[in-house]
Amino acid sequence: MAQPPRVDSVLGTSATSFPHSHEKISEPKDTPYFVDNEFRFSSSNEFIDIHDPATNNLVSRVPKMTKSELEDVVASAEKAFPVWSSMSTIARQQVMFRYVGLIREHWDRLAAVITLEQGKTVSDAKGDVLRGLQVAEAACAGPEYMKGEVLEVAKDMETRTYREPLGVVAVVCPFNFPAMIPLWCIPIATITGNTVVLKPSERAPGAAMILMELAEKAGFPKGVINVAHGAHDTVNFILDSPTIKAISFVGSNKAGEYIFAKGSANGKRVQANLGAKNHAVVLPDSDKDSTLDAIIAAAFGAAGQRCMALSAVVFVGETQSWLPELVERTNALSVNGGFESEADLGPVVTPESKTRIESLISSAETEGAKLLRDGRGFKPPKYPNGNWVAPTIISEVVPSMQCYKEEIFGPVLVCLQVQSLDEAIELINENPYGNGTAVFTSSGVSAERFRKNIQAGQVGVNVPIPVPLPMFSFTGNKRSVAGGGANTFYGRPGVNFYTQLKTVTSKWAGRDAQPAKTTLSMPTHS
Repeated sequence: MAQPPRVDSVLGTSATSFPHSHEKISEPKDTPYFVDNEFRFSSSNEFIDIHDPATNNLVSRVPKMTKSELEDVVASAEKAFPVWSSMSTIARQQVMFRYVGLIREHWDRLAAVITLEQGKTVSDAKGDVLRGLQVAEAACAGPEYMKGEVLEVAKDMETRTYREPLGVVAVVCPFNFPAMIPLWCIPIATITGNTVVLKPSERAPGAAMILMELAEKAGFPKGVINVAHGAHDTVNFILDSPTIKAISFVGSNKAGEYIFAKGSANGKRVQANLGAKNHAVVLPDSDKDSTLDAIIAAAFGAAGQRCMALSAVVFVGETQSWLPELVERTNALSVNGGFESEADLGPVVTPESKTRIESLISSAETEGAKLLRDGRGFKPPKYPNGNWVAPTIISEVVPSMQCYKEEIFGPVLVCLQVQSLDEAIELINENPYGNGTAVFTSSGVSAERFRKNIQAGQVGVNVPIPVPLPMFSFTGNKRSVAGGGANTFYGRPGVNFYTQLKTVTSKWAGRDAQPAKTTLSMPTHS
């Protein structure tokens, strides 16, 4: 039997050897898939090229896996489920402890691969890893999460609840958080006893593959976590597989609504976190310096490519006069390759993304908005061939404009003006998306009025990106969640998604109980 290839020869990186620059790779390696704790190379003759967004040099190729390979991946997860689910939660917890330690050890390596494939700055990529790592750390509380309840419901009778895993579950990941989204799902799904089929983004799979290497080292048994690569055909295979019981998805509305509809029709549980148009409301009593800094960081960090980016600012009353200073501070940002130490933001992920973003900027100009800062045409001298869009600020925007109606998913901030907090709340509530929002104010009364009346899942008060830490859960709503369902990726709600509740009612006669007369009547007393 042929031996699987060595990890270092397959992934080309290790904890101490990984990319530090955008230098062209002389011999790019194909990305393997992962099954039975082994890296394997696909026999497919169809591949998707992965390019460094800063240079558009080839980094790797991802296979569109064959049907038989996809079947092997699912079969591996199915075979592993009885053994993994029968292990005690404490035994699974020990594996998770080791996994957390290995992720910390390989933190810099994971971040470097994210920078190379996705384009984030190294510091931002480290944050990507951290937010996923925090979920894995929280998942170590699995024994607490999996506790049931018991109640004596009648004399000699009690009802107990048990949490049981679903079986094989799948995760379909986006390009913008190559480590965080896999780690939103893998730890919670596995600590509860499920086995996993992970489909990384075909644009940025490298971090997921490192996470597979670390999973094997941590002691996950064969088949507990597997990777399937591809595009639409792979997603449809996952949706149609009767073995897969649940799907977690993060990505665009078009894809997510399709996955939710088809997956649900096939009897699967589906959670899908979709698009957004997150607003920041700026009240006159807010602290100007900290507010402007927060808006800039939340709008332009990760080149605006995150579903919780603050992409729309609603200036209330006199705060409209703060716009020139907002532009001035934005001018100080450095746009460069992610490995450059001074870079504040990097490129967008693909040339197609750049074209789409620039077209939405152009539409704003055509529809009568004002470009206070135009990021089109920017090129850092060292990387002229990258997918560059510099920070862009558009004022005099109204809700009917295309740049407001669509999620731009780039470093573009649209600015609107209203005269009161109530007008701002009404404007935001009329938007079809409901992922997150923030209000900047020094008034507790205003903050509470906003909190109570706003229709968004995640609300920040002087906090620009109010994504909850792992002891809570991601809580978007409206069109930011497919089908009106719940997107409960982590925390106790995540455990609820990945488990089935079983109730058992038992009756045990006391030792000195006298034999009771048999009756066929319904009980009439407690």
